[in-house]
Amino acid sequence: MKVVILAGGLGTRLSEYTKVIPKPMVKINKKPIINYIIEHYSKFGLNEFYIATGYKGNIIKDYFKNKFKKKKIHIIDTGQNTMTGGRLKRLKPYLDETFMMTYGDGISNVNINSLIKFHKKKKKLATLTAVRPPARFGALKLKNDKVLYFKEKSKLDEGWINGGFFVMEPAFLNYIKNDQTFLEREPLETACRKKELNAFIHEGFWQCMDTKRDKDYLEKILRRKKIFE
Repeated sequence: MKVVILAGGLGTRLSEYTKVIPKPMVKINKKPIINYIIEHYSKFGLNEFYIATGYKGNIIKDYFKNKFKKKKIHIIDTGQNTMTGGRLKRLKPYLDETFMMTYGDGISNVNINSLIKFHKKKKKLATLTAVRPPARFGALKLKNDKVLYFKEKSKLDEGWINGGFFVMEPAFLNYIKNDQTFLEREPLETACRKKELNAFIHEGFWQCMDTKRDKDYLEKILRRKKIFE
């Protein structure tokens, strides 16, 4: 099964690094975050990747010239200003059967085999991986300047969000209009309305890298824990 990785965004909230390199190339403990993504899929026998580039895509292309020799990695320039849905739509000529897709700035230990099995069982056009965002803040209840209630926030207090790690059928691409389409808006909303979208619940590790705080957290936790075992 082919795997699409969206890797063309500007990464403006991580501008300390993305002024000179694209976000998927930002390193977590001396290794680009996109490496973790590819390595995780490969553990489940998936070794053909289509990386949809845009901003500073030449850096990604040059990097993969001498990496992962035993894998098929295709670097596809999907345009500087193309949105997430548009990038995926541009890969339509390569996607003629069930495929996987994720974002180039998020890692997880989701069980890929279980995800695929779930998707095939449900027989819908798309399956996303639903995750809970990491808790960041404690909850307060105030009366004037007095604290009436305090609770350290946990993941259970958060709602489910789209964690990427999709499985899709080629027909899903028909929901994407053009380059300016955000995948997370009309295409997924349409699939939901037509009951063609399912959620695979993942209670394990998941973390995106939107800010330097996220990067620092990932470096810390990946040094401390064996997330992918």
